[in-house]
Amino acid sequence: MPTERDVSPICPARRGAAPLERRLGLWDVFSIAAGAMISSGLFLLPGIAFARAGPAMILAYLLAGLLVLPAMFAQAELSTAMPRSGGSYFFIERSLGAFAGTLAGLISWLCISLKAAFACVGLGTLALLVCPELGAWGMRAVAAGACLAFTALNLFSVKGTGRLQGLLVALLLAILGVYVAGGLGSVRAARYEPFFTSDWRTFFAVAGMVFISFGGLTKVVDVAEEIREPQRNLPLGLFLSFAVVNLMYAAVIFVTTGVLDGAELSGSLAPLSLGAGVSMGRFGAIAIGVAAFLAYASTGNAGILSASRSPMAMSRDGLLPCALARTSARFGTPWAAILLTATLMLVVILFLSVEELAKTASTMFLISFVLANAGVIVMRRARIPGYRPTFRMPLCPWLPLAGIAVYGFLIADMGWVPLAVTGGFLVAASAWYLAYIRWRIQRESAVVYMVKSALSRHIGRSGLEDELVQIALERDDIEFDRFDRLVQDGVVLDIDEAVSCREMFERLSAALSGRLGMPEKAIYELLLARERESSTVIQTGLAIPHIVVEGAGVFQIALVRCRPGVAFDELHPPVHTMFVLIGSADERSFHLKSLVAVAHIVQEPGFAERWASARGPEQMRDVVILSGRRRMHAG
Repeated sequence: MPTERDVSPICPARRGAAPLERRLGLWDVFSIAAGAMISSGLFLLPGIAFARAGPAMILAYLLAGLLVLPAMFAQAELSTAMPRSGGSYFFIERSLGAFAGTLAGLISWLCISLKAAFACVGLGTLALLVCPELGAWGMRAVAAGACLAFTALNLFSVKGTGRLQGLLVALLLAILGVYVAGGLGSVRAARYEPFFTSDWRTFFAVAGMVFISFGGLTKVVDVAEEIREPQRNLPLGLFLSFAVVNLMYAAVIFVTTGVLDGAELSGSLAPLSLGAGVSMGRFGAIAIGVAAFLAYASTGNAGILSASRSPMAMSRDGLLPCALARTSARFGTPWAAILLTATLMLVVILFLSVEELAKTASTMFLISFVLANAGVIVMRRARIPGYRPTFRMPLCPWLPLAGIAVYGFLIADMGWVPLAVTGGFLVAASAWYLAYIRWRIQRESAVVYMVKSALSRHIGRSGLEDELVQIALERDDIEFDRFDRLVQDGVVLDIDEAVSCREMFERLSAALSGRLGMPEKAIYELLLARERESSTVIQTGLAIPHIVVEGAGVFQIALVRCRPGVAFDELHPPVHTMFVLIGSADERSFHLKSLVAVAHIVQEPGFAERWASARGPEQMRDVVILSGRRRMHAG
């Protein structure tokens, strides 16, 4: 298998850094995504949301859940094609370029750090409820202590972080299920009247504010490089967590609204504890207190895990100082990026209020979702063969365009404080790009590739193409076999005019003569004689000419594409695709295995489209090499 292509010669730390191992499974993906959603958005925000929208906050939560769908689909597609640490930064940088990548990486880091800090503040609030004498600064001290504890865990063990996350989420879901079941009997219909107590603008503003409740869903893509079988576990974990958490949110908010009087619920910082106290007494209040602790802990823990991967990935690519790419050789954790993330969280815990924190984080999430949806459109339009997502966003480009429009509307409706904070951040990020990155990064993005392709079909090989191919090979655990190596080094002909069978054999003979050490005429006669015996056209548009040559251990594979078609005979339509096999008599067994490999390749869903859209010989090789056929390492 080829070695990893180093796309960041700027940062030597990348070359010497300890690799991040794939230690996270499907349950870990589910737990990280679910744990990032069930936290302050459920245990803290309902009271604030009710104060502004009344019982209609139930619909605001449902709307926020639906609005995350375009972002979830976009990130599922992009992350299965490019499962790398700092996922949202990585695929936006590769699709939209270094400037967009800089914004996306810093936004991803900031918004998930804000959400994790929000969770730590939630832990401080719980402590304040138990010990009112702590006061405001005591609450912040508890939040800071929680932040430091999660930081220590993340520094020493990714696997331990994942196990803790799974345990926390399992216990949390169980307690919330008990809360819903126990509270249904205390629900009163009169508490939902009047349902709408605000105008539509306020309603949408509340939906935007509680959007943070779902924003953490997609941040599991930032640890994609550490997930086993990311092509399966990433999208499945995302969809399962989305479905389970949405149902849980709807049920919990419905019960809480129906159990508490409006005056009691409005503005409360512990609405579920109040609801549990009413419906299940002291036991219920204690259980919800435990659930809140689990929720805040799971979000704070997962937040540091996810957020720290963005600065690490940016450092690998040279967009941040190289020191942030350092990983622990003993624990396999990016310690420098984790410490930076913890520092930011501590600052946030000390200086931002709850509502400002929620709105600012939601605004950041929305901007990153806009970029992700734009990235899907660009990657689809660029048609790079190495871009091989295992999940494809439905209704593209209409769904991502709708997502961009809706997220833009929600951003505009956030209010001046979060917009001012976000605007200041974007100005600072832009200044960093101009001062540090602009003249250092020359990597080609999919946008540039798409523009070049539109201007000319004959463009040079892009480093992005090589990188996407390498990522796909690693993701699918593809180890090159002899067939792959022969394709990689073999002859590839891409012909733009219609030709006869004889003309095609003449071109093949000229290309293969030097490799086989045979005269062109001899190769030509063998190809022609084989075709006279029986046609090598095996199905419409596909032929597999094959001949036996003298010698021992000789085998060559040639790929041919002729867009207008090769006229083999009057009985068959023109052939557009050819796999040519040439081997000595002792290679009979490998010849049969190669025929099986070709059959699997051409029958793979999407092969014809990828083959037809490939731009030149190198992309034609990529289409064949990236096929999902079973490799033949035993032969």
